[in-house]
Amino acid sequence: MASENSPLLAYRLLGDEGVAFSANGAGGPGGASARKLSTFLGVVVPTVLSMFSIVVFLRIGFVVGHAGLLQALAMLLVAYFILALTVLSVCAIATNGAVRGGGAYFMISRTLGPEVGGSIGLMFYLANVCGCAVSLLGLVEAVLDVFGADSTGSSGLHVLPQGYGWSLLYGSLLLGLVGGVCTLGAGLYARASFLTFLLVSGSLASVLVSFVAVGPRSIPLTPRPGPNGSSLPPQVGHFTGFNSSTLKANLGAGYAKDYTTGAMMTFASVFAVLFNGCTGIMAGANMSGELKDPSRAIPLGTIVAVTYTFFIYTLLFFLSSFTCDRTLLQEDYGFFRAISLWPPLVLIGIYATSLSASMSSLIGASRILHALAQDDLFGVILAPAKVVSRTGNPWGAVLYSWGLVQLVLLAGKLNTLAAVVTVFYLVAYAAVDLSCLSLEWASAPNFRPTFSLFSWHTCLLGVASCLLMMFLISPGAAGGSLLLMGLLSALLTARGGPSSWGYVSQALLFHQVRKYLLRLDVRKDHVKFWRPQLLLLVGNPRGALPLLRLANQLKKGGLYVLGHVTLGDLDCLPSDPVQPQYGAWLSLVDRAQVKAFVDLTLSPSVRQGAQHLLRISGLGGMKPNTLVLGFYDDAAPQDHFLTDPAFSEAADGTQEGGSPALSTLFPPPRAPGSPRALSPQDYVATVADALKMNKNVVLARACGALPPERLSRGSGGTSQPHHVDVWPLNLLRPRGGPGYVDVCGLFLLQMATILGMVPAWHSARLRIFLCLGPREAPGAAEGRLRALLSQLRIRAEVQEVVWGEGAGAGEPEEEEEGDFVNGRRGDAEAEALASSANALVRAQQGRGRGGGPGGPEGGDGEGGPATALTFLYLPRPPADPARYTRYLALLETLTRDLGPTLLIHGVTPVTCTDL
Repeated sequence: MASENSPLLAYRLLGDEGVAFSANGAGGPGGASARKLSTFLGVVVPTVLSMFSIVVFLRIGFVVGHAGLLQALAMLLVAYFILALTVLSVCAIATNGAVRGGGAYFMISRTLGPEVGGSIGLMFYLANVCGCAVSLLGLVEAVLDVFGADSTGSSGLHVLPQGYGWSLLYGSLLLGLVGGVCTLGAGLYARASFLTFLLVSGSLASVLVSFVAVGPRSIPLTPRPGPNGSSLPPQVGHFTGFNSSTLKANLGAGYAKDYTTGAMMTFASVFAVLFNGCTGIMAGANMSGELKDPSRAIPLGTIVAVTYTFFIYTLLFFLSSFTCDRTLLQEDYGFFRAISLWPPLVLIGIYATSLSASMSSLIGASRILHALAQDDLFGVILAPAKVVSRTGNPWGAVLYSWGLVQLVLLAGKLNTLAAVVTVFYLVAYAAVDLSCLSLEWASAPNFRPTFSLFSWHTCLLGVASCLLMMFLISPGAAGGSLLLMGLLSALLTARGGPSSWGYVSQALLFHQVRKYLLRLDVRKDHVKFWRPQLLLLVGNPRGALPLLRLANQLKKGGLYVLGHVTLGDLDCLPSDPVQPQYGAWLSLVDRAQVKAFVDLTLSPSVRQGAQHLLRISGLGGMKPNTLVLGFYDDAAPQDHFLTDPAFSEAADGTQEGGSPALSTLFPPPRAPGSPRALSPQDYVATVADALKMNKNVVLARACGALPPERLSRGSGGTSQPHHVDVWPLNLLRPRGGPGYVDVCGLFLLQMATILGMVPAWHSARLRIFLCLGPREAPGAAEGRLRALLSQLRIRAEVQEVVWGEGAGAGEPEEEEEGDFVNGRRGDAEAEALASSANALVRAQQGRGRGGGPGGPEGGDGEGGPATALTFLYLPRPPADPARYTRYLALLETLTRDLGPTLLIHGVTPVTCTDL
């Protein structure tokens, strides 16, 4: 993709001579040397000629005759109101920074991004292509009206054969002439446009004088074919001079059939033709690459051109309504020639205007296409449009556009294309208004245009007006254009676009997120709306990919932060080593397809870094409430980058686009027996720190053994059935209220239920194990638990197991939770209890698999599905730090050979039975 530099880098100092564009910053095809055109020649002249086009000479009678003066003026006001709103947006964007080649496409793409900008740019290009064809067809129509062999007019040499094929030939020859001028460069085009401007101005002056100087006359009209092939009686139109009766008759609408197409005219169809003739406001902006000072020339020249053309159109509407009867207006669209003092001058104006409009559309289309090709958004299909001459003229884009115009000429009829062209222009105008609206709403400090006569109200009204008129003119074309834009945007999104352009969507998101974060009041939190907000501490993601994905499933729409601690002291380092790592971690998030933020910190120890992240991660009401850690054991780390399909990379160690592979951005997994960054003491201390900060804690063990289909993003409905086992009671506390479920036990139930809501886990069956004491009557505790589950809307299978006959069977009822963990019962007794609890859990897993070995790898046996994941109650760490190592050993014994296991300790209420 084309690289973008900072706007400041587009300039270089030239001693005392001021500031000039550098060659790569000029933005036009030929760099700074190609910027030769002034405001008048580069913007005013082409914009005026494009907005006049054929309408000013050949469609004034069409509009006034069918719509009447009042509706014609209403159409003109609506059209220019829409245009004026868009002009305000164009002026704002053009005066907010350097405008390069591509005009409206450049403005839209650099604001809305390559996906939207590229799709609308291509549609605007097609609108210019179709506009060129419309102008040429209008010119052919005007020529054949005078010189056609089948023409019945009283004047002219009727020598040119007529018919579809001949019209196509004449259009192709005229297109060759227009293409030749555009191929030779913008300089020749500007000189030709100025000469055309003089001819058109002279012709319009003669028409205005003729309305006053010519007396009343009758004008015979060309006979029209009847319904059965016979000719209708000849009609006569009347030029009455200034007559109040004529004006009164022309005030109201009188829609009839268009004699060129035979279609019945309506407000929408007439407006489409009128608006199509006024859609040249971007003609000057399209020449931005050739303008000396585009930021000044585009707004000034466009406003002057729009004001001038509005005045001329209004004057011609009034003069026609005062002096011509409706028959003349509806049956002879070229009546200017019949009432002119010197008819050939009107012909010269018609031909010159049509040629100029077609040249303007063709050269504008070529500049847009060249900019699209330079940005490489559509790949090799636009590669020929990159070719330029030694002087910087993109003749390859001109020839490319010439070929497309030739195809459009096959449509044949002028009014047939009008609605499609108008809709495409309206899409582009709506996009310009949307770009300006987005910049205004984003409130970015760097959006400070020198043109200030606009607001978000004008932009929003411009967008709404354009969309409304699109569907009024042609619902089918409007729907098709929006569908085409969506398909092109999807294509560009799939291909990927330049990320250095700047996306206004990011600024808008920032603005909205900041606003709503300020409204997210933590004092209004309620347990009904609790959701897990996870901070997952990751040492090396190579060995943690399954845990990354499992935590992503557990978040349930909450905050998910990947935290990493880099060891070091900033005082001893030349620069911060953390900042360069963010790109690799964000790429990891993209490749793993998890919805997570990344938070990195630098700290002398992992424990201190974890404290930093627990305190400062998140913002406002979105802060982690749960710490997730991998289990601390002696298992050799696995490199999941080598086995995960999402992380498959090319043999040369690069990704698509040539960026470094993730395997080169993260170190290889720790070798077995090598030193660790975190000691067992600090690991348990980190758990204790999190609980002191009132954070829930999740310790995940053996997540690499999870069934792959359970970690996928799709539904698990067709996968092998599994169990999710939940032990909501503290197995290292064998007595003290059997059947009792505390806050931590309810937290386990909530997390297991959340996991079951994930599509990949829908088919898994939730089992809850209720431990009974040796003297506990079966059924009573189960009934209480089932009642609780019913209140909590949790669907699960409840199983009672006897627990406590061995270890602690004769102990007193008032045994405290921390007796075994804190060492009050002795290490041997605690180890025996942990081993017994481990055997109990494995026995229940074995039942689910028909007696197979522990772990989720066992297949479906006679006893039922395998256990995919086990939720266990995590006891609090001991109060004495000297017993941290022993505490970790108990946890290792408790979870040994259980397969994927989550040890969870919850400290906050998370369930609610109220509505």
